[in-house]
Amino acid sequence: MRWLLPLLCLTLAMTAQASITPSLGGRTVDKVLVLKSERQLHLQHRGETLKSYRISLGKQPVGAKEREGDLRTPEGIYWIDWRKPSDKYQLSLHISYPNARDQARARAKGVPPGGMIMIHGTPLDEEYPEWFFHTLDWTEGCIALKNDDMREVWSLIKDGTLIEIRP
Repeated sequence: MRWLLPLLCLTLAMTAQASITPSLGGRTVDKVLVLKSERQLHLQHRGETLKSYRISLGKQPVGAKEREGDLRTPEGIYWIDWRKPSDKYQLSLHISYPNARDQARARAKGVPPGGMIMIHGTPLDEEYPEWFFHTLDWTEGCIALKNDDMREVWSLIKDGTLIEIRP
């Protein structure tokens, strides 16, 4: 009988979690597709784009990230592996860069691959309004969205979601 109460609590917790998982039209996001050349981030379910957002990239947007400090946004297949609120950029989702290919490329060149690539919001800055950041590539290699868009993306993407970043 002792196991009945914990089992009931676990069942209720799992049911409650499933019912509050955010979705778009009843479909959950299973992939994030970033098209750097189009400055677009697409939330997808089984290959169908559910919603798209305008993004900003690293200050050197052409080409894949090769080393720490090159101001480029990576290209390849990664995962959203953790998240945190950010004092500087509102909310942030960590991208699992560098992957094995990125590490091997950097090692062959004798340079550090870099890291801490995030999808994040826009800083609140008294000198520069949010629209200023939204119209140019200004990050150090991250992917940035307007804060309203970032809050929505944060609520729709679960940790462990695949992200593909294309040129």
